[in-house]
Amino acid sequence: MKAVVIGAGVAGLATAAYLGYEGYEVTVVEKNDAIGGRAGSLAVDGFRWDTGPSWYLMPDAFDHFFEFFGSSTAERFKLETLDPAYRLFPEGMQPLDVSGTKAVELFESIEPGAGKALEEYLQSAAETYQVAVDHFLYTTFTRLPLHRDVTTRLWLLLKLLSSNLESFVNARFKDHRLRQMLTYPAVFLSSAPRKTPAMYHLMSHTDLTQGVMYPEGGFAAVIDAIADVAREQGASIRLGAEVAQILSKDGKAVGVELVDATVLDADVVVSAADLKHTEQALLPKDLRTYPESYFAKRNPGIGTVLLYLGVEGELPELLHHNLLFSRDWDPDFEAVFNEPAGTSRSLYISKPSATDSEVAPEGYENLFVLVPVRADEHFNREEQVADAAIEQIAQWTGIEDLAQRIVQRHIVGPKHFAEQYYAWSGGSVGPAHTLKQSALLRGSNASKKVDGLYYAGATTVPGVGVPMCLISAENVLKRLRGDTSHQALER
Repeated sequence: MKAVVIGAGVAGLATAAYLGYEGYEVTVVEKNDAIGGRAGSLAVDGFRWDTGPSWYLMPDAFDHFFEFFGSSTAERFKLETLDPAYRLFPEGMQPLDVSGTKAVELFESIEPGAGKALEEYLQSAAETYQVAVDHFLYTTFTRLPLHRDVTTRLWLLLKLLSSNLESFVNARFKDHRLRQMLTYPAVFLSSAPRKTPAMYHLMSHTDLTQGVMYPEGGFAAVIDAIADVAREQGASIRLGAEVAQILSKDGKAVGVELVDATVLDADVVVSAADLKHTEQALLPKDLRTYPESYFAKRNPGIGTVLLYLGVEGELPELLHHNLLFSRDWDPDFEAVFNEPAGTSRSLYISKPSATDSEVAPEGYENLFVLVPVRADEHFNREEQVADAAIEQIAQWTGIEDLAQRIVQRHIVGPKHFAEQYYAWSGGSVGPAHTLKQSALLRGSNASKKVDGLYYAGATTVPGVGVPMCLISAENVLKRLRGDTSHQALER
């Protein structure tokens, strides 16, 4: 049995590993000339930047993936726990270092009673996280999750789904900094706090309880490790091989045709490419499970302008992870989701050179800056947004001469994501995790029109982020096996 996997990002490589394990002869085809997809790498003059993901969260998902193949995370790359997890720069106020081990004390020092409230909040987050892992992530939703863990908590789960994260947090904490610390994970979900179901307060379990880690070598090392597993399972990876169409016969997938007219036969085709591109560009209209009208009603999530900066001299003002939050960030989310050329003033900065000496030459720092903007493939203000972000960082962090010290500057925006990855609307993360785009409402990982065609990656179930992409790959194998369980597979 042959399988073709479209895309050599996290989901594509992981899917190839699972299919190879299952005995398929697997070929991964990737349009670009490097693996990793959005989790790529850029190297220039001694600097190296991870071009996408930078927060290593949900370590259990990574552990499970490697253990399934008889290995371990520790065998593949070294992890370092970041403590503090990040530094928060609230607009007009002193910076705060946020540590999972000292979060209760920090909350209490800012707002009397907030320490106890945080303990209760994190307990709820931990319980909700475990229910999600056990019943809502490793599943194809071909059977409803009616386990006792779910049914006994049904009323609570319905409340968490029907209310939003912002109101859930605001009911428990009053200081705007504390509220922002607990609701900013909505951005990881490509959404806004008031549009994100309160069930996703489970995200605070991943950063404040499980902790934030950094893989030595960055996410490039993680990608290489996943690719190594795929190759160990017999998969081959073809770069510079763009798919022109998915081939089918009598309602059954039979392979793909590349843009150079090469045909690759297959019994199974898995697209880890953007779902909208897969449906609208690679299939004829009569074989599309998701027509244009489906996407017209949905939220493509956030776009981003990304800055890859090389800076001369040390930057002690910054930790590895840093967040700059506006005092009132409602206009930031309003701009990103509702304004034609909207830009957020709440930014994220990663300084991996704080932890990894290999990402910058000696005497220099490596910065990755993320500015949320509207997901729009026609967005053309990248340079202006970058200039404004550099000025804002200089003012808010006290690095007044930042602009003058930049020796490397590389900027990408929504147009890049649209062209490089065929991302829907140029979004950089994936469809927003609103209520209508979460769990079983996010869609199916199998075509309803073409037998043998499956989907993986951030644009399908279970959702966005590297851990979710790993899980989506496993769910393809479960679909092929006819496994309707809600638990992770055992070797």
